[in-house]
Amino acid sequence: MKYRPNMLQTLILAFCVAALPIADTLGFAQSNPDTTTTAAHKKQARTKPSSIESQLNEMRQQMQQQQEEIDQLKQQLQSRDQQLQQAQDAAQQAQKTAEQAQSQVQAAQQSATQSNEAYTNLHQAVQNIQGQAEQAQQTASMAEQDQKKLKQAVLHPDEIAYKGITISPHGSFLAAETVWRGGATGGGLNTAFTGVPLQDSPAAQLSEFQGTGRQSRIALKATGKLANMTMTGYYEMDWLGTGITANNNQSNSYVVRQRQLWADAKLANGWDFSGGQGWSLVAETTQGLTRGTEILPATIDPQYEAGFVWTRQYSFRVSKDFGNKFWLGASAENAETLNPGGSNLPTNLLIGSGGTGGGLFNSTANYSYNLAPDMIAKIAAEPGWGHYELFGVARFFRDRIYPTGGTPYNNTVVGGGIGGGFRVPVADKKIILGLKGLYGEGVGRYGSSTIADITLRPDGTISPLHGFSGLSTVELNPNKRLNVYFNYGGDYIGRDYTLSEGKQVGYGTYTSDMSGCQIEAPSTAAFPSGAPNTPGNSTNKCSGNNKDVQEFTAGYWFYIHNGAKGGLRQGIQYSNIRRDLWSGAGGPLNPSNGAHGNDNMVFTSFRYYLP
Repeated sequence: MKYRPNMLQTLILAFCVAALPIADTLGFAQSNPDTTTTAAHKKQARTKPSSIESQLNEMRQQMQQQQEEIDQLKQQLQSRDQQLQQAQDAAQQAQKTAEQAQSQVQAAQQSATQSNEAYTNLHQAVQNIQGQAEQAQQTASMAEQDQKKLKQAVLHPDEIAYKGITISPHGSFLAAETVWRGGATGGGLNTAFTGVPLQDSPAAQLSEFQGTGRQSRIALKATGKLANMTMTGYYEMDWLGTGITANNNQSNSYVVRQRQLWADAKLANGWDFSGGQGWSLVAETTQGLTRGTEILPATIDPQYEAGFVWTRQYSFRVSKDFGNKFWLGASAENAETLNPGGSNLPTNLLIGSGGTGGGLFNSTANYSYNLAPDMIAKIAAEPGWGHYELFGVARFFRDRIYPTGGTPYNNTVVGGGIGGGFRVPVADKKIILGLKGLYGEGVGRYGSSTIADITLRPDGTISPLHGFSGLSTVELNPNKRLNVYFNYGGDYIGRDYTLSEGKQVGYGTYTSDMSGCQIEAPSTAAFPSGAPNTPGNSTNKCSGNNKDVQEFTAGYWFYIHNGAKGGLRQGIQYSNIRRDLWSGAGGPLNPSNGAHGNDNMVFTSFRYYLP
C-alpha cells in the first residue's frame, strides 16, 4: 500500500533524533581537547533553540497528517472491503438466484415440453375428432345425396334402370315447324338444293308454305358399364321418310325412317369399336371420334346446309384414344354412286339398277353395283383449345361396259379426297368459329347438295368429277338460353368432258341446250290457234349441269324453359340459296354466265325436348 514506505522513513528519522541526546547523556560524544570550544558550543546550544525540535515538530505534524491519511486509507480500505464483501455476497446471492432461475427454467422447459406434448396430443385428438366429425358429415351428406338420387331415380328418373343397364330418351323432341319459300320446290320441310327453281322457271314465280310435325324425333340410348368396357346402343328415328323416295344416296333413311341405329363398345384402354347406321366418320365430332358427339349445323332445315360434309349410313368404325388429346380412327362405310351426270353419255353399260320386286330396295331409285365400301381414315386432336380434324376418303367406282363388236368387261376407277376442319371457342366460349371442307374426285355424295359423283367417257369408262364442299360457321352464345348462328357454305362440281365424233361428251359441256332457261312459257305461235299456252323451260331446253349451290343462313334458338321437366325451345331461320348451272349454248343468256336460281326461305320451329 502507499502508506507503508512513508511510515518507515518517519520511524527511522524519529529514532535517530531521539538517539542524539541519549548518546550525549551516556557519554558517547566525542572528546575534544579544546574544552573552550566545547563549552562555547554548549553555551550556544543552551542559548539557541534547537532546530531538531522544530524538525521533530514538523515530523510529528507530518506523521499526524500521514496517520490521518493512513486512517482515511484504512477507512477507504475497510469501505472497499465492505463493498467487496457486499459484491461477493451479491454475487453469491445472484449465483443462487441464477441457479434457482436455472432450476426454474429447466423446470419450465420440462413443463413446457410436457405442455407441448400435451398440446400436440390434444391437438391431434381434436383433429381426429374433427376428422371423424367431417367424415361423419360427409357420410351423412353422401347418404342424403344418395337418398335424393334414389328419390330422383324413383320419382323423376333421368334414366330407366333395367337389369344393370340404363335407358334414356334424351334427344327426343316433339316439333311443330314451318317453311316459306319465295320459289316453290315441292320438297316439303326438307330442301332439295339441286331442286331450287331457276329464275325464269314457272315454279320460281310461285311461293310455297308448308307446316309439319314430321321432324319430331324419338331417341333411345342404352348403356351398360363393365369393369373395363362401356357398351352403348342407340336408336333414333323421325317421320321424314317416304317409301317412294327411300334410297342409299346419302342418309339411307327407310321408313319408319331410321336416322341412327348403332352399337358401340368402348374399352378402358382407349380402343373403341362401333357398327350400324350412324353419322359418317367424315362428320365433325366434338369429343375425339366418339359416336354420338357429332356437331351439326344449327339449322331447322333437315337437309342442313350447302357445303356441310356428311352422310348417315352403315359403317363399322375402329378408333384409338391417345391420352384424351389425340385420336386415330378408320371406317368402312356403305357405298353408293350418284347417277352419272352429263350430256351425250353412252348407254352401252351397266352401273346400277332400281330395286327388284323380291328385295327391300325402292324400285324407282337407282342402286349402284358397288365394288367395295368407302374407306375413311381420320385423325382428331384437342390440344386444349379447340377441336381439329384431318381425314381422307377412298372410293371405288365400277361399271360393266359392252363395246360394239367387243367383249364385255368391268371398268374400275378409284376416287377420293382429303378434308379437314376445326372449331374453336373465343371470348370465354361466347363465340364459336368453325370451318370445314372436302376436296377431291368423286366426292359429290358427301356434300349436302348431292350434285354428282362421276361422268362417263365416250367408251363408257368412269371419270370421277372434281368437287369441293366447304362450310364456315359463326355461333354466338351470350347466355345458356340463346344461340345465334351464321353459316355460309357451298358445294361445287367442275366441268369434265371430252370430244367424240365432233360432240362434247361429259359433264358441263358447252354444247348443252340452254335456249329455254329464261323462258317461262313458249310463244303462242308455236301452238295451233286457240290451243292453251303451257309452261315452258322444259328439261331438254335447259339441260346444263349443276355447277354449284351456295347458301347463306342466319338464325337463332332460344330456350323458353329448360329444366328437370324438359325444355321448350323456339327458333327462326333465314336462308338464301343460289344454284348455278354450267353455261351452254343458245338462248338469250351469255354462254359464259349460265342459268341460275335464287330462293329465299324462312323456317320456324317450336319444340318440346324430353328431359
